[in-house]
Amino acid sequence: MHLKSLILGAKLAIIARALIPRLLLIKFGRDVEKLNAGDHTSLLDAYADDFVLHFNDGEHRWAGEWVGKAAMDRFLQNFTAAKIQGQIKQIALSGPPWALSMWVRFDDHADGPDGTRLYENRTVLVLKTKWGKVVDQEDFYVDTNNLIEFDRKLTELGVKPVPKAA
Repeated sequence: MHLKSLILGAKLAIIARALIPRLLLIKFGRDVEKLNAGDHTSLLDAYADDFVLHFNDGEHRWAGEWVGKAAMDRFLQNFTAAKIQGQIKQIALSGPPWALSMWVRFDDHADGPDGTRLYENRTVLVLKTKWGKVVDQEDFYVDTNNLIEFDRKLTELGVKPVPKAA
């Protein structure tokens, strides 16, 4: 009996571990769909109050560290104001459920009012969680110069940045 219970428990643990990335992909996929439609609130709910985003430095509105959930709110306001459209391509993770590390492949783009492609990039987001909330995130872009050029185009179009500090 003891061996059967042990084997059953091991099978359930393996199944649960295989399901977690799929469930996270569904959850965050829905959040990104809302983000693409201009609503960042459900995605913002995934972040802890003391969250820190480490974003690529440079001469653009998203540069540097964004500390705290309120700062992430402003960061996402800049994202939606720029009408960036993103898609999660893949999620990989490690660690226990109460302290997951996640790697998210995220591709994004933005088009101008006339339909011209203003921006396109591929990204890997590295996230650390505690008890189901994201506490730390660092974004790695294939081409960081695209961000600078995109910010310049947004300024030309009159899209004003939301400042880091409220």
